[in-house]
Amino acid sequence: MGKLLRYVENFPWRQAAALFCAALVCTALWAEVQQGELADKIIRLHVIANSDSAADQALKLQVRDEVLLQAEDLLTGAESPQEAAYLLENNLTALARTASLAAREAGQPCSVRVCLEETWFPTKQQGALTLPAGEYQALRVILGEGQGKNWWCVVFPSLAMPAVTEESVPAGSFTGEDYALITEADPSYVFRFKALEWWGMCKGWLTGEG
Repeated sequence: MGKLLRYVENFPWRQAAALFCAALVCTALWAEVQQGELADKIIRLHVIANSDSAADQALKLQVRDEVLLQAEDLLTGAESPQEAAYLLENNLTALARTASLAAREAGQPCSVRVCLEETWFPTKQQGALTLPAGEYQALRVILGEGQGKNWWCVVFPSLAMPAVTEESVPAGSFTGEDYALITEADPSYVFRFKALEWWGMCKGWLTGEG
């Protein structure tokens, strides 16, 4: 026991902590590069419920189904995120109308706001799909007060869960390597993406923006 205590006392804890922090920063920087490259190729669908009540959460899913069908139809044949964004931007009114109609048909009419904008997301896992934290262009459907839990998927390219397969990766800028990254089964990728969240918080603290 005495030998163990002496070992603990003499262990270079400061050096170990410094190495650990350096490893975290390197990991976060890797994830930051990966996130930026993915964000340039992806448009997300983000549906936010009015509240967390059972009725509002059920409505969120009904609206999601209708908006997702319309968005996928609009984006059929789109070959780049720029083309997809253009198509969505020019159909925001129609998408909002679809969402409002779905809410009325469900017996829960509410205000609906649909927009295409840059949005920050934490690391998100959904089935086999994991996306690192960061800014992404998103088609956002906000129901009522928008205070409830949200639902998301990738609307371009068409990787809506749960049907994500390698064969679903379309031609264009989204590559098989991109697919392999966001559907990687190795838990270390999730850790790396979480490190990016930590790095973002640290940068916010250092710059006074956190």
